[in-house]
Amino acid sequence: MISANNVTLRLGKKALFEDVNIKFTEGNCYGLIGANGAGKSTFLKILSKELDSTSGEIAITPGQRLSFLKQDHFQYDEYTVMDTVIMGNARLYEIMKEKDAIYAKEDFTDADGIRASELEGEFADMDGWEAESNASMLLNGLGIETDLHYSVMKDLTGAQKVKILLAQALFGNPDILLLDEPTNHLDLDAIAWLEEFLINFENTVIVVSHDRYFLNKVCTHIADIDYGKIQLYAGNYDFWYESSQLMIRQMKEANKKKEEKIKELQEFISRFSANASKSKQATSRKKALEKIQLDEIRPSSRKYPYIDFRPNREIGNEVLTVEGISKTIDGVKVLDNLSFILGHDDKVAFVGSNEFAKTTLFKILSGEMEPDEGTYKWGVTTSQSYFPKDNSREFDNDDIIVDWLTQYSEIKDVTYVRGFLGRMLFAGEDGVKKVRVLSGGEKVRCMLSKLMISGANVLILDEPTDHLDMESITALNNGMIKFPGVLLFSSRDHQIVQTTANRIIEILPNGSIIDKITTYDEYLENDEMARKRTVYTSHQFVEEDN
Repeated sequence: MISANNVTLRLGKKALFEDVNIKFTEGNCYGLIGANGAGKSTFLKILSKELDSTSGEIAITPGQRLSFLKQDHFQYDEYTVMDTVIMGNARLYEIMKEKDAIYAKEDFTDADGIRASELEGEFADMDGWEAESNASMLLNGLGIETDLHYSVMKDLTGAQKVKILLAQALFGNPDILLLDEPTNHLDLDAIAWLEEFLINFENTVIVVSHDRYFLNKVCTHIADIDYGKIQLYAGNYDFWYESSQLMIRQMKEANKKKEEKIKELQEFISRFSANASKSKQATSRKKALEKIQLDEIRPSSRKYPYIDFRPNREIGNEVLTVEGISKTIDGVKVLDNLSFILGHDDKVAFVGSNEFAKTTLFKILSGEMEPDEGTYKWGVTTSQSYFPKDNSREFDNDDIIVDWLTQYSEIKDVTYVRGFLGRMLFAGEDGVKKVRVLSGGEKVRCMLSKLMISGANVLILDEPTDHLDMESITALNNGMIKFPGVLLFSSRDHQIVQTTANRIIEILPNGSIIDKITTYDEYLENDEMARKRTVYTSHQFVEEDN
């Protein structure tokens, strides 16, 4: 168990948290939610004692081990993948290294033998003999192939390092597990594996995530940070949303009844206060009036942008024809003879573990890259707007936001352009910020403004939820659902894929595709059934061979 007792954190004159009291108990998974800037990551650092609070204390059950997902991708560059994962249990790793050092001695003494015996006992108690196989199981589950398990961390990609640091946090069955955005940069298969891991995890989990589907799958409770307080709700994210909205409605209805009662009492007092025969009744009503207190309903600190993609022209029947596209990059065949045709009703989610292949295809279709072989043709009624995964080139200039967006607008009126920025929560002086200094989330909101102002009837979106908060993701999801044009997109957000796509194209590791007209959940269900059939068939062959 871990608890915060009267925790306050002040940053200058501002109180980020004020007298927070909350208890996290064994066997539960808590989703820590709140608007950007509410202090979710900061609170996790306070719980882990990486950051001291201004007052109050964090209490952890004696003897329990806490594990916190690290975000420093370069901290372990000189270590092997296996060592990095096992470091998740610091004491076990220390024992392993001390044992190795003792056994490597040429002048092995009796004292060394006694110490080695002590270490071996502690090593066995900590399930040390299974450490490497347990670490491998975590790595494989997250999509790190076995031949990389003893590679040096600096030789791996950033996406691979993210998975390895997550395996480190999960390693060794910690009593308390703190996870800050664990699904960032994970593909959908790895996210599904993590969901199952956490569902079966028997200890305490506290997780910050902007993935609504993930929170619904794994959370038993929601801890909502708003205005420096933390309110605990039993249930998953959807239950929290319904409960919080119901609470506000009930408070408003109660206030309405109180206001009606106040008005009734005030009218009686005003009418009869000067009447001697009614004076006692008027006095009684004055006392009753003084006792009525309206509930304080503070508006949430959450702010929802408004995302509405409106095409300038209706799209025709011929949208996109792709024939035999292939692409090899650095000697690796990323796309292999891809062919498909899109119609005017298609909203296509491109899925699969190879994110580079999806990005390559989108770059080709948006005209940023040429295929080695094959062709593609857009219909004459189509207009495309592209949201790249890496938007750094867009903002490598000294433009202010209004000028930056105006260049993409047919209408050059400043008021018109500011309207699109206002929808994305850029108000007032925000419009004169230089784009170079914007945060990751602000840059994404600018890119979404660009897509809206373009009036395109085909949108190509490559991981558009990166850096967005929950409110912006919800708004984007709604905008994608309502969009009357054609969508080609990739996303790690399960809910966006499930609620938006009517067609799934999976790019396989060999660069070919599987193309199905179906929802994402149906696709996963059929894929799982196919895997089970494959396993069953292979078992049959084994039995027959035996």
